[in-house]
Amino acid sequence: MNSHDLIETARRLTADGVALPTQADLRRAISTAYYALFHCLAATAADLLTGSSDNPEWHQVYRALEHGKARGACQQQDVMRTFPTGIRTFGDTFIDLQKARQQADYAQVGEYSKLVALDAINTAEDVINEFEQADIRHRRSFAVHVLFKRRQP
Repeated sequence: MNSHDLIETARRLTADGVALPTQADLRRAISTAYYALFHCLAATAADLLTGSSDNPEWHQVYRALEHGKARGACQQQDVMRTFPTGIRTFGDTFIDLQKARQQADYAQVGEYSKLVALDAINTAEDVINEFEQADIRHRRSFAVHVLFKRRQP
């Protein structure tokens, strides 16, 4: 799944320039913004650890990313502080948008504004673009960090 396509889908859900979006559209847009981050990370991990998406190993790595484990890895500040700013920002935004997605998908109270949804989308897009520009060795190291349990040597 292409993270940039997901960002565009989220934008369409906000019906920018058209009639007011429904609460369901706004909630789905916030959720989709988070999934853009998630799939960006999954694809990056698979690309950098296995190469071409034409092999079964790529799909195995892509599908290995787990929401909760990735969030937990992003919360490990002792490790996260070793990464450059773009990677740390990605990790922080991953946590924030995952919480926002859970609220948007499951909370039965409150209404969302178009501004809140657009902020989530714009943040996700900016963070993805910055992450994709980060040095390949830092992105690879981050992918390993979120996929594998850390063990002491």
